[in-house]
Amino acid sequence: MAKDNYKKYLSRKASEYNIWRTIFQFIICKIFYLLREKIVYRISVEGLENVPKENNYIVCANHLSTLDPPMLASVLPRPIAFMAKKELFDIPFICWWIDWLGAFAVNRESLGPSTVKTVMEIKKSKNWVFGIFPQGKRQEPGTISGVTKGFAGLARMTKCDILPVGIVGSHEAKHLPFSGKITIKVGKPIAFDKDPEEVMKEWIEQIQELTGFKYVGDEIGVKNG
Repeated sequence: MAKDNYKKYLSRKASEYNIWRTIFQFIICKIFYLLREKIVYRISVEGLENVPKENNYIVCANHLSTLDPPMLASVLPRPIAFMAKKELFDIPFICWWIDWLGAFAVNRESLGPSTVKTVMEIKKSKNWVFGIFPQGKRQEPGTISGVTKGFAGLARMTKCDILPVGIVGSHEAKHLPFSGKITIKVGKPIAFDKDPEEVMKEWIEQIQELTGFKYVGDEIGVKNG
């Protein structure tokens, strides 16, 4: 695959979030991944009553593992389109896989106008929602760090509320039945029209409450990837 192949995945149209991608994500996430999560990780989910009925919200979770995106798509009611680092779209099979799961490419160092346009297109689809990890990279369990307010600004520009989601236990790779334990807790939506600093602060406070993790600052506890 040609280098910089990711460029054609930087933006999406609402029409791309169609019945075929919806079915593909449903089969992969809500059947295969969820089955594994229940058998291996004994997954439990709390707070689904907090999920808005319409799709005008952004799923914002803490990040522990590569399992997190498909796991969230498996337990939350709507299909979720996540951002993925642009380098993944230069890997042939991975590119095809995450493309069909609804992901789009992003330069993690700088969110461009295409990101805002794509989130608006996802909202227009009437079915899908956008998902993002405000910490950017995977973190060590027990701590919350590396949070930037870009997600809050994105919510304000697209007029989508923030839905905080706390994840505990996904960092441990398990294979034997019932050898792991994952808990997902959905918090209360945060209004998009608040000051971005206030939105970020409220998100951190809710994630601390949902996970029991402690906010430790900007870079402590950050993993690579």
